[in-house]
Amino acid sequence: MASTIPDPLDGALPGGAFTPADRPGRVETRGIDHIPDDERHGRARGLFAVWAAPNVSYLALVVGGALVLTGLDLWQSLVLIVAGNLFWLLVGLLATSGPAAGAPSEVITRAMYGVRGNRVNVLVNGWFVSVCYVALNWAAAAIAAFALLDDAGVRAGTFVKIATTVVIAVATLAISVYGHGTILKLYPLLTWALTVAFAVLAWYVAAHAHWDYRPAQPLHGKALWAALTAGLALIASAPLSYNNSADFSRYLPRSTSSRAVAAWTALGAFVPSVLFTALGTLAGTAVDMTDPQTSLGAILPGWFEPVFLLSVIVGTIANNAMTAYSSGLALQAVGLRLRRSRSVALDGALGLALTLFALLVWDFLDTVSNMLQVMVVLLGPSMAIYAADILVRRNRYDGRELGVETRDGRFWYTGGVNRAGAVALLIGAAVASQCVHTTAYTGEIARAMDGVDLSLPAGMLISAGLYVLLARRVHADGPAAADGPAADGRAATR
Repeated sequence: MASTIPDPLDGALPGGAFTPADRPGRVETRGIDHIPDDERHGRARGLFAVWAAPNVSYLALVVGGALVLTGLDLWQSLVLIVAGNLFWLLVGLLATSGPAAGAPSEVITRAMYGVRGNRVNVLVNGWFVSVCYVALNWAAAAIAAFALLDDAGVRAGTFVKIATTVVIAVATLAISVYGHGTILKLYPLLTWALTVAFAVLAWYVAAHAHWDYRPAQPLHGKALWAALTAGLALIASAPLSYNNSADFSRYLPRSTSSRAVAAWTALGAFVPSVLFTALGTLAGTAVDMTDPQTSLGAILPGWFEPVFLLSVIVGTIANNAMTAYSSGLALQAVGLRLRRSRSVALDGALGLALTLFALLVWDFLDTVSNMLQVMVVLLGPSMAIYAADILVRRNRYDGRELGVETRDGRFWYTGGVNRAGAVALLIGAAVASQCVHTTAYTGEIARAMDGVDLSLPAGMLISAGLYVLLARRVHADGPAAADGPAADGRAATR
């Protein structure tokens, strides 16, 4: 069977016929509905490029430079970068639920929260976070585009700024609207192009980096632990924001190896994230990374600066296209009855409006960025619950039943809410909120510990443990009691 599965780069089914709903270069017709077996195609290894392209990014450089600015030395930062990016393993685990269910993450999480409870979960942890990230990324890409225009002698007045931002948004949304098949076809090319550009950047950064770098006043004791835990949360916030990895694996055949899906997803994101965040840290030993775009220009040759700026724009488009794609699915899962392409366009219009407002009227992006840092207290527990459900349920999901939104459906639970998931998420997030330490907010536990941020381990471990315990009790009188929550796809309705 495995030998007949086509490579995802050609997007074809056995025999050479393309999948009608998922043909590259045409608008994908599937949304949150179940993908039947006869429309499944591809190999797990195709997920590597899907996850690599958006993580060959300028923002990774910024995060790497930020670690040096907090007072960490080079080797402390590099160890932290590897540790923080290990959370991509959880993203890989979540991706295994896609082929099992033939459904996106936004629907699979109904098993954890119930039909109604999941709408609230997806609205906050899916749609809201996605729109905020879209606005932040478009603003970064627009600023790079303005600098590129300035190098070309074009003054970036108000009209030019609007037009430039709109072009970036349209390019992003075009990929998102065309959807899964187009992403599979396009992203390997983007991965290679971006890797070559950033390899040149790495050459010049390495030539100026101070490999024995230590801050003038090294951190010790609780100050060091506070910087390490805050840095870990900062790095981990990127993988934790991808609770939607099943969105990009759901077209794979049901027989696809779960280990392969998890490995290729995690590896595709982990490798570029580590390399380019480390590159930002190395740059921070040579230049002031408070303004990376300007500072890096001091160590780059003039001919490469336009290439670097263009790479920033292209990488941001690749990242945002995936985010906008999932935000469209999230809007459908919340209950808005729109085609996926139209829901993507609606989210894109909102993200564009926020971006233009930030660029032209009031720069509130620092506020949004700080808010997303605090959102880790929700994103960590929600990912932990999702991962726990996959392990306890043994990755058995009935995609068709997950699509049933009525009271007689298996995932209606009590009043449309799975109390196990809701209680575990709220308690885990409440504890994490008291352990978090950011520039915007510090919890009481973190304050008592002089800024040491334990929000990630506390929130995730408590949520996962509570969910496993409560889910078994909720389903104790159901057919799945001995095999974890709803192991055969059935849930008790009360």
